Amino acid sequence: MESWHIFSNANQEMVIRLVIAAFLGAVIGYERARAKKPAGIRTHLLISMGAALFAIISIWGFAGNADPSRIAAGVVAGVGFLGAGTILRQERGVAGLTTAAGIWAVAAVGVAIGAGLYAVGAVAAVMTPLALRFLPHHHPDTD
Repeated sequence: MESWHIFSNANQEMVIRLVIAAFLGAVIGYERARAKKPAGIRTHLLISMGAALFAIISIWGFAGNADPSRIAAGVVAGVGFLGAGTILRQERGVAGLTTAAGIWAVAAVGVAIGAGLYAVGAVAAVMTPLALRFLPHHHPDTD
C-alpha cells in the first residue's frame, strides 16, 4: 500500500501528519476522559503524535539507510510497556486492560498517519471510540 502526500513540500507533509495524528489521538482520548478513565485526552494525543513522529523520523530521517519498519516495531514494544503499566490485578479480576488496548490502538493510529496511511488511520480512529463506547463490557466493575 502506498502512502499519500497531501502537500508537495516534505516539511509541510510531516507537520500535517503530526497534526492529524494528534487530533485523532485526542478524539480517542476524549472518549476515555468522558468515561472517567485515567488515560484521557492528553495521554492519547501524546501517544498518537509520538508514534507518528517516530514513523516520520523512520521514513524521512534515515532516507533509505535503514528499514523504517524497525522503528515501528520499537514503537509497538515501547507502547506495550506503557500499556502494561495500566493493567492491575484485583480481587475481582483485571483492571485497565481496555485502557492498555486503547493505548496500543492509538499508537497504531499514530504510526499509520505518520506513514501516510491516512484512510487506514482514520478508520481505526473512528472504530476505536465506537468500540469503547458501544460494545458491552465483559466485566463492568473492572474496566
